[in-house]
Amino acid sequence: MNAHHDLSGGPRGRAAELAALRGFVDRARVSGGSLVVTGEPGIGKSMLLEAAAAMAEAAGTTVLRLIATQDTTPTDGSGLPESLRALAAFADGLDTPQAEALRSLAGRDHGSGDLLLSHTVTLLLREAAKARPLLVLVDGLPGGDTAGGRVLSFVARRLSGSRAGLLASLPTTSVPGVFDASGLPDLPLAPLDASSAWHLLDDRFPGLHPSIRQQVLRTAQGNPLAILHLPAALTEGQRQAIEPLPAVLPLSPILHRLLTPELAALPARTRLLLLTAALEGTGDLRVLSAATGPDHSLDELAPAEQQQLISVDGVTRRLAFRHPLVRAAAVAVAPPEARARAHLALAAAITDSPERNARHLAEAVHAPDQATAALIESAARHARARGDLTAGIALLLHAAALSPDPLSHDRRLAEAAYLTADSSSAGPAAAAMLKQNRQAVPLRTAPLHHAATAALIMLEDGEPVQAAHHLVLTALTESRDEGDARSQEGRSDHELHDALRVLLLTCLLGGDEDMWGALEAELERLTQPPALLRLATDLLATPVVAGASALPHLSDALNAAQREVDPIRVQYTAWSALYADRLAEVREPLWRAIIEGRAGGPVRHHLAALMLVGMDDFHRGEWGKQAELAAEGLRICDFSGNGTTAWCFQYHQALLAAVQGRSETAWNLAQQMLAQARRRGAAGIHGFARHALVLSALGQGDWEGAFRHAEAVSAAGHLAPHAPHALWVALDLVDAAVRTGRHDAAAAHARAMHTVDVAALSPRLAIHAAAAQALVAPDEAAPALFERALGLPTVEEWPFDAARIRLLSGERLRHTRATNESRIQLTQALATFQELGAAPWAERAQRELRAAGQAAPPREADSLTAQERQIADLAAQGLTNKEIAERLALSSRTIGTHLYRIFPKLGVTKRAALRDALDTARRPGQGGSLGNRHSASPPDPGIRDRPRN
Repeated sequence: MNAHHDLSGGPRGRAAELAALRGFVDRARVSGGSLVVTGEPGIGKSMLLEAAAAMAEAAGTTVLRLIATQDTTPTDGSGLPESLRALAAFADGLDTPQAEALRSLAGRDHGSGDLLLSHTVTLLLREAAKARPLLVLVDGLPGGDTAGGRVLSFVARRLSGSRAGLLASLPTTSVPGVFDASGLPDLPLAPLDASSAWHLLDDRFPGLHPSIRQQVLRTAQGNPLAILHLPAALTEGQRQAIEPLPAVLPLSPILHRLLTPELAALPARTRLLLLTAALEGTGDLRVLSAATGPDHSLDELAPAEQQQLISVDGVTRRLAFRHPLVRAAAVAVAPPEARARAHLALAAAITDSPERNARHLAEAVHAPDQATAALIESAARHARARGDLTAGIALLLHAAALSPDPLSHDRRLAEAAYLTADSSSAGPAAAAMLKQNRQAVPLRTAPLHHAATAALIMLEDGEPVQAAHHLVLTALTESRDEGDARSQEGRSDHELHDALRVLLLTCLLGGDEDMWGALEAELERLTQPPALLRLATDLLATPVVAGASALPHLSDALNAAQREVDPIRVQYTAWSALYADRLAEVREPLWRAIIEGRAGGPVRHHLAALMLVGMDDFHRGEWGKQAELAAEGLRICDFSGNGTTAWCFQYHQALLAAVQGRSETAWNLAQQMLAQARRRGAAGIHGFARHALVLSALGQGDWEGAFRHAEAVSAAGHLAPHAPHALWVALDLVDAAVRTGRHDAAAAHARAMHTVDVAALSPRLAIHAAAAQALVAPDEAAPALFERALGLPTVEEWPFDAARIRLLSGERLRHTRATNESRIQLTQALATFQELGAAPWAERAQRELRAAGQAAPPREADSLTAQERQIADLAAQGLTNKEIAERLALSSRTIGTHLYRIFPKLGVTKRAALRDALDTARRPGQGGSLGNRHSASPPDPGIRDRPRN
């Protein structure tokens, strides 16, 4: 399949335009007429014209292609395009003076006037179309003062009422000509939308590095030809981001021929100003003036303004190119030595930004130079600190290329490889850098970034976590042995800190006490360990031991995160806040990472932010939002090939399935996670999977299963220090132990929660600890303890937890025959469960209320909207989310969100139950309008539409 075409066979992203062309072709067969397709060069006019020709020929229409000419020489007939002369062949068999005139005009060098020719061509086309419909295609209407332009302008207005149509394309940037398009129907082509542009690029260049993909799309701005040809102008190393890119993307030969003629025709002094402005990048006229010096005047930009290649704002003193491709063309027409001189001039003119200064030096200097390389490396540090990892990688690659000695080259290239692997799912690109990296330097003196990058690639490839951990730990040991030599070579703290971060990641995945111990030992060896790394280690490895003492440091870090621009620091602050239940305090910085990721930013940081924000959504009862983020995370894992991270979002989906009563889905997802944990030796994943299984078992009333899964995380009476998820299933273990008659185990675990003071770590865990005490207390003491738990601060911030404790309290009160008090707790619990869509717990609350002598309280109905009713009907017919989305011109994600709202309203938990629920809701006397039934769980939009391995 052509990469420019979608599955329907037409140009990608042009469904509306193709429909308009089909309508024109069908109308022209009956009543003639003209249509002009307009748009910038490369926007896809020719492809759409060919698609229209195929439609016409398939319908039995004769298609006549006229080759337009851009000859701008005034003519009275000598400029007649050869394709128009070819119309003489259509005159054969026609006995008319006009046909004779056409044959005569076609055979001589000078015509007798455009008017006669125009009348003749018009009549001939109308006559020819009587026998069979005719469509004349002109791809690129002629500019200038040509006979062809005048004839076509005349003909285009005189085909209505015939069976002949004229379909032409006209570049919006073409030289004004005598063809007058005013008053003619037109079809303007806009740039491709973001999704179509992304898929078009991915179809042709599926292995393109994410950062390069982002730059191509930003430069192309939806122009299909540019999308397909900008990457073609890059080397394979540049496409993989293992070689530095120039400041402005180069043009392929096709784009060069298409885009540079306008610029090549400008005066040389104007071209120099445009080149300097294009390389400067911000459009600051003050910098442009300083770089070009007193010999040049900004007035020399006037020819480019007259051609509408640029616009100049006198108020803001800014220059803007009409399109990023024009900027690229301004660089492409200049020889390499002129570009180097312009970069040097800009470097000298920019004195207030070391980073921008270094970028221009990097482009201008090509011979190895240690001072320039060091300056560029320093600029890379600045770029990295403000979160621009793409710029940081590019600068480090430049610095490595300019490094005169192997050690500094190796170190800089290794850091570029590390940032590549850490910011995106780019194992091949990072591995290629490492291959270069190892050509000149012995393994013993390899930079720590080399080992850290290799470990990240191993983790991405699904290799054993222990192996990655061992690799980094060995490199740290060897680094200490080579410390004196390496410190003289200039190793920065970045190497050590980045290696320790990767070691922390392996510990979090490995969940092994010895692995955590090795990280602790490495941190203890440092006089001043990185504060955030120390904090994350304390609150992820041993939150029940070091948690309370680390909380003041966590508060400081959370305050600093609001102003933090480095996504790595934000990420480690958020991970530190996870088990302290303080993710809400870092949501805004995490959302910045999500927004940047959606715009093409670092994939890994995008995924981490989705995971963490979704976790906060779950605890706060925002389950619909959590489901959307989980689906987004899985899509990114699919697109980026980062399948080993998919378990994070399977965990989210498993949690939702568990609390909403979809036990089979929860079980399947958890088993996928456990299989990966076993395959990779990733015991850390084990705790996440068991959490979902515990909740699912509790929802089903499988108390034995719940106890077994909870004990698999941490044994009763013990909160394992290197299994932080033990905190999240502690109350579940106590609950399940009580219900299975393991009263000693329940009491021991409740005491353990009190002994390690989990209440000091998190207000949510404080509620759990108090509820656990109530569960194991005697009947006479339990009500007061439950009241204390429900009276703790922030309890309403955790609606599912609070409703569960109200349910436990109501059950206990009913058991002790405090019926009225139990109804109060149970009624509140039921309302919350129904609001959340926690079907199993709502059913338990309803049963308890009935046992307490009260029917489930009625709720105010939320009737289905018209769109919800339409979606529900289609889902009831068996259509998947994707099929419904295509039918309604919506996204699958939107359909999933609607279904999350619809299911609770109809009181169902499965798609198979939709039809009966809709019939019941419509039936007179059965509860009124659609949507009167609640307490059901939403569907899982990702499971039905995309089966996962």
